[in-house]
Amino acid sequence: MGNYTYRDTLHACYLGYITQAIVNNLAPLLFVIFQEQYHLTYEMVGRLILINFTTQIIADILAARYSDRIGYRSAVLIAHLCCAVGLICLSLLPWLLPSSYLGLAIAVVIYATGGGIIEVLVSPIVEALPSDAKASAMSLLHSFYCWGQVGVVLITTLLLKIIGSHRWYLLPCLWAIVPLINLYNFSHVPLLSPVPEGESLSGKQLLKVRGFWLALLLMLSAGASELSMVQWSSLFAEQSLGVPKVLGDLLGPCLFAVLMGIGRTLYGWYGERIRIDQVLLYSGILCVFCYMITVFSPFPMLSLFGCALCGLSVSLMWPGTLSLTAANIPKGGTLMFGLLAIFGDLGCSLGPWLAGVISDIASQSAIVGSSSVGLKVGLGAVSLFPALMIMGIFAMRKLPANE
Repeated sequence: MGNYTYRDTLHACYLGYITQAIVNNLAPLLFVIFQEQYHLTYEMVGRLILINFTTQIIADILAARYSDRIGYRSAVLIAHLCCAVGLICLSLLPWLLPSSYLGLAIAVVIYATGGGIIEVLVSPIVEALPSDAKASAMSLLHSFYCWGQVGVVLITTLLLKIIGSHRWYLLPCLWAIVPLINLYNFSHVPLLSPVPEGESLSGKQLLKVRGFWLALLLMLSAGASELSMVQWSSLFAEQSLGVPKVLGDLLGPCLFAVLMGIGRTLYGWYGERIRIDQVLLYSGILCVFCYMITVFSPFPMLSLFGCALCGLSVSLMWPGTLSLTAANIPKGGTLMFGLLAIFGDLGCSLGPWLAGVISDIASQSAIVGSSSVGLKVGLGAVSLFPALMIMGIFAMRKLPANE
């Protein structure tokens, strides 16, 4: 369209993932403020995460079903509009509604709808662009989620320090500018269909591929492994480790995102030389190790190091599973990416929520009896998910070719 090229399309996709990083990571940085201002329990905080990714799952389903009908352009424009409106509502609704928590929840639903649609559409848009290194391109694309997360943590932390936590409501309005800019971008750039019309597999054909079921398990594990750590790390650093909020945010979720971005960027540059299934196996092993360090280390700085290193360990889980599945099932089409996104978001929902529920139960038990220790118990329990990643890769290796 006009003078726009596929390079502009790629850049719009990069900004799309930065937008998704904003809607997934801004609210967790404000959890401590929400707890103090609105008197939220761990479970209520975890429920906001659950609402976010449950909504994204529903959006994934709708996007997978209807995007081909209404067109990728219309769907991706709706997604960015929802992100912008939801962020603005995050600032306004807690003040306007009788229940502040209801206001937070409604805002989350609106921007999570946009985030879910972006997750389904942006990856196949990039997969459809002319390229000889699809896995590397996918990894580089997903690295922009990480760099967006770094930007959200650094800028939000800095601005909270400058304007004060009592003016937190200004920040979502500021971040809403990003999806509004990309709304304009996607209205102009050229788009290609991922699979020529009529050649993609039907839902029944896709579900008959045994390896696809394992890919869904890998996506669930990837989402839970990543989000369980990053969504709770800010609160964990302050309440369980006793680290000041600014230092905890910089050495926890921020460094997590930096290492995750480095891992995805390096694979984007050199990935064609490395087998992605081998990388996913080692990623799962390292991730379990990182969770154990974070939870069991008696030294706060070492726990924060484990949290940050977890970013490197999960860096290729999500894009790697997408690339591995796309290579094994080249005619999967939008439906395949949609189902993978649904299970990834299911992991993103279940992992942090389970961590919150288990933390509350442990905190109230006679054995633990402490909220700071209870949060460690919750994080330790969800290390089950990277272990599932390891088992899934071993199972996938035993399948015959094209299964």
